[in-house]
Amino acid sequence: MTATPSTAPDEITLPVVGMTCASCVNRIERHLNRADGVAEASVDLATERATVRFDPARIDRGRIVAAIEAAGYEVGREAAASSATADASEATDEAERAGERRELLTGAIASLGVGAVMMAIMFWPGGTPWPMIDVNRWFLIPATIVQFVYGRRFLVAALRGARHFEANMNTLVAMGTLAAYGYSVFVTLLPDVVMASGLGHETYFDSAAIIIGLILFGRWLEARAKGQAAGAVKALLKLRPDTARVLREGGEREIPVDQVVVGDLVRVRPGDRVPVDGVIIDGASAVDESMLTGESLPVEKRTGDRAIGATMNTSGSFVLRAERIGRDTTLAQIVALVERAQGSKAPIQRVADRVTGWFVPVVIGIATLTFIGWMIFGPEPKLTYALTSAIAVLIIACPCAMGLATPTAIMVGTGKGAENGILIRDGAALEHAQRITTVVLDKTGTITRGEPAVTAIEPMAGVDERDLLRIAATLERASEHPLAEAIVRHATELEVPIGEPADFASVAGRGVSGMVDAQAVLAGTPSFLADSGIELPGGEGVDVGLGSAVHVARDGQYIGALGLADPVKPASATAIRRLQAAGLDVWMISGDRRATAEAIGAEVGITPDRILAEVLPGDKAARVAELQEAGGVVAMVGDGVNDAPALAQADLGIAIGTGADVALEASDITLVGDDLGGVPAAVRLSRATMRTIRQNLGWAFGYNILLIPVAAGLLFPLAGLLLNPALAAGAMALSSVSVVTNSLRLRAFRAA
Repeated sequence: MTATPSTAPDEITLPVVGMTCASCVNRIERHLNRADGVAEASVDLATERATVRFDPARIDRGRIVAAIEAAGYEVGREAAASSATADASEATDEAERAGERRELLTGAIASLGVGAVMMAIMFWPGGTPWPMIDVNRWFLIPATIVQFVYGRRFLVAALRGARHFEANMNTLVAMGTLAAYGYSVFVTLLPDVVMASGLGHETYFDSAAIIIGLILFGRWLEARAKGQAAGAVKALLKLRPDTARVLREGGEREIPVDQVVVGDLVRVRPGDRVPVDGVIIDGASAVDESMLTGESLPVEKRTGDRAIGATMNTSGSFVLRAERIGRDTTLAQIVALVERAQGSKAPIQRVADRVTGWFVPVVIGIATLTFIGWMIFGPEPKLTYALTSAIAVLIIACPCAMGLATPTAIMVGTGKGAENGILIRDGAALEHAQRITTVVLDKTGTITRGEPAVTAIEPMAGVDERDLLRIAATLERASEHPLAEAIVRHATELEVPIGEPADFASVAGRGVSGMVDAQAVLAGTPSFLADSGIELPGGEGVDVGLGSAVHVARDGQYIGALGLADPVKPASATAIRRLQAAGLDVWMISGDRRATAEAIGAEVGITPDRILAEVLPGDKAARVAELQEAGGVVAMVGDGVNDAPALAQADLGIAIGTGADVALEASDITLVGDDLGGVPAAVRLSRATMRTIRQNLGWAFGYNILLIPVAAGLLFPLAGLLLNPALAAGAMALSSVSVVTNSLRLRAFRAA
């Protein structure tokens, strides 16, 4: 029998409406993971999104939505494709979120106001001047409004869960407030029965109203805090310009940026944001890329350089050819990656998920045992004590804080990373980064620039240095060799005039020849010049240090040499010192000969015993594996292309991006900038985020472990203290707010 080939898994992210706690997350994930064709489903409470990997041959979007709806929740509006529509959609979503916050605040104020008035009347100095029976009847109408109008969201959600034989935070709130309200209605409408049975005539309308008000107020605070936590993506989206100045049909036209097509010529004036990714074909300027790369100083751009969309042009004017538009731009890819990371789960979250899976049923069981215990062993009035204690247990044990502990920290941490040019793939990468003990840095393109540059000019006596550079650059202008391009580039930067060579000829791997100023010029290796009868000082020409040398002769006379090497990036040494100061073991790996590698190591502060030299590209992964076998938790830092096997082998792969060529799929973490400064920043961000998560989980679990027994009445035999249900509601609301607020402290993180 031939097996049917499996289709490559697809992925979809859907907004989910109606989640309130970690139990909601668990229920939706269970329904999705049970659906045939779903490979993996992850639901995030903080971002209110479900990310589903599925086999499109076995299940489609409609059935995925149906699975979410079967769990008792709704799927909201998805993000729009175009930027203009996305802006409108975001504005609509923000208006809806603002409306939800207003509704929460209105309900909270009204409920708390009603509860406060009731409490003031009940505790009137010297006793209420009205009969309690009348007072209870006055309370009935406003209490009913609070219970079934402002508290309706809890009742509906609890009923929805009950239909699926599942319980969540809304179940606890609904049970607690309905118990207080129902008993109070019984006392109010049947006072004779209550008196005859010997029960207390106290009502709990005020407690039910205050509980609902405090929980609504807590949700309002939580919604505000979650909106601030999601601010990174909003800030990135605001960088996107609305229009672009396109050169078409001999004129300049301003059009919506969505109408720019690949190949269009776009003019960018001083003070404009670059509308799309492209290559500058005319003009020069300094471009502020700090909003995407974290680089504080503007970057000089000239013809041939790439410009990233959404960066700010500060001075000159230039024209670029559009290469990436819409969802292909660097900004769009960064936004997509940040959104995916913010909706992901870190491995540490599995602890909270396992607990919340059985938490609510256990709490209901504890509340039931509390009620029975007070009814059997408690003093009179037993029913009053039993009811208030059971309600307090139900209300105080909300699992919201546990559900928010990890995702809110990941949301803020990954967003803060994006603000500093550190793109973190998911929560797992963020967690793994804090466990790193060893960092392996590729030399070429990571520590160094990755392209040759002139490092020395050594003319013979009587030869001017600039003239030697002019002669060499003029001859090399006709060559396509990387060393030739470096010489020409250096001459251009120093504004040395470059002419056109005549009779140019090239010998692969050896050198070039031609006529410059009507004189025969040779440039190349010592053997190339020697074979033409040129006598070199010492037989090898002048010493230009480590690296490569281009020796030059004119009219049969040796006139000097130019030294070329791959220079170290300015930020490399500082970044390596910061990694070492953080307690990390820093290694350098290179295919260069040992002398060259050790010279670079000495420049950046890496000792010879931490240098892996003369390593072939295919062997880098094996050397990383050796460090892992020695007990290291290894991060490999490379360019994301040539170092792909080593990046995959390492416990954490970090790719150095270069503007529009960000290697989003090549690693666990991608640095948008082209230097190492982001590596120590990524490690510090990971440690700060994981420290925050541990604090959040410690608070969330500790809160319930300590206060559930107190709510059940543990302190009553010892000190005569019993927790009021209204105070329990306040503590529950503040627990969720405190977790989100603690996560928001990560917004103060600084990369430098």
